[in-house]
Amino acid sequence: MSAQPFFIVSSGRSGTAMMVKALAAAQDVTIEHEYMVHIVQPLAVRRYQGLAGAVEARRILAETHGAAIRYAEKRVWGDSSNKLSWLISDLAALFPDARFVHLVRDGRKVASSYFHKLAAECYDDRSTKILAAHLADGSIAAPPPEKKYWWPQPKRTDVWADEFARFDQFQRIAWHWSEINRVIMRGLDAVDDDRRLFVRLEDLRAQPSSVAGLFGFLGIPYRDEHFAVFGRPHNVNRPVDKMLTAEQAAQFTRIAQPMMERLGYADRAEYAVNY
Repeated sequence: MSAQPFFIVSSGRSGTAMMVKALAAAQDVTIEHEYMVHIVQPLAVRRYQGLAGAVEARRILAETHGAAIRYAEKRVWGDSSNKLSWLISDLAALFPDARFVHLVRDGRKVASSYFHKLAAECYDDRSTKILAAHLADGSIAAPPPEKKYWWPQPKRTDVWADEFARFDQFQRIAWHWSEINRVIMRGLDAVDDDRRLFVRLEDLRAQPSSVAGLFGFLGIPYRDEHFAVFGRPHNVNRPVDKMLTAEQAAQFTRIAQPMMERLGYADRAEYAVNY
């Protein structure tokens, strides 16, 4: 059988694992978290950086996600993955009936979570320099398909391109949150309105109607117990919340304030997460 596909795209650290737990409890749904990440993450970065074209990207996605959808045992198949955020145009072309959920979270909480909980797995100095060297000179061998190496870097036309090399890890993460959401919104602009949904993690945690709306959009029966899943954070290896320092808050504002305004967070105070 061939399932009805859907894709949850985000910056990461925004509730994608929580989505998996909630949707996995629903009837007749297969939901993955970062499906085939060792293949898809390097592909996504190469696609964003202009090192891979549509033909290659769609061939690989057809071999991975396409095959999984074709042989799915349940009616609905989805992948909740920030890696797919860079591949929306390819997914939309391959799967013309697919639905997309743009999941967002306050960027200050995302940046703090990446910085404190992923540590060397996300934009560490050494891995960032290795990928930068490969991007600058294709004759330099690409790094292995480990997560720590494959995080996008500004293109030459990006306003932050020159300064990025001097960014510290936190600044790189702030840039990532802003840029990935820009790329998602640009990609989804070309998708029909009835195939895309924008949702904030904060609303899913606070409003049962938001969770019911999500399930309805995906064509999945909703039950009251699904809302309870969003009340407790998931995929947390360090169950502690860190508020931004004054320096980090200033760095984040300088880099990501325009995106905070676009996503409706600019006038909200930073909140603490209770574990």
